Amino acid sequence: MNLRELPLRPPPLLRASIAVIPVIAASVLGQLATYPNLASWYAGLEKPSFNPPNWIFAPVWTGLYVLMAFSVWRILTVADRSAQRRTAMLLFFLQLLLNALWSWLFFGLHSPLAGLLNIVPQFLLILVTIDRFRRLDLVAALCLGPLAAWVAFASLLNFAIWRLNA
Repeated sequence: MNLRELPLRPPPLLRASIAVIPVIAASVLGQLATYPNLASWYAGLEKPSFNPPNWIFAPVWTGLYVLMAFSVWRILTVADRSAQRRTAMLLFFLQLLLNALWSWLFFGLHSPLAGLLNIVPQFLLILVTIDRFRRLDLVAALCLGPLAAWVAFASLLNFAIWRLNA
């Protein structure tokens, strides 16, 4: 089933599945690249003074992923099968794909530069997604605000790590 075939308002189980499964998949895929490289590679990098402790990332990302899934669920409850909803969903899933890919570029390839080349367009896609979600459902858009703030911070952190280790 593609986005064009979605009914005006998908049934609740389908809405939940579309909202939750891709977000969980992105989280798991990111963790597969991140965790094996924390002690073996990341620990040896020079980091800026504003680098948070490692333990903060899991709870922050858990909260962000919950908000992302809820946000998509809200968009799927909008009784609108228009190109506007399709575009909003496509943008969301593109930013989610870049989100999972970042871990593989930064941690998997041991490349802060590759991570930086991913996170900048990722941040811009998040902002565009927020704008598109806002047109359909303000609450859904507001739920992505913390994601934008964290990815903006992560972009600065990624840049600083790249500069310190180049």
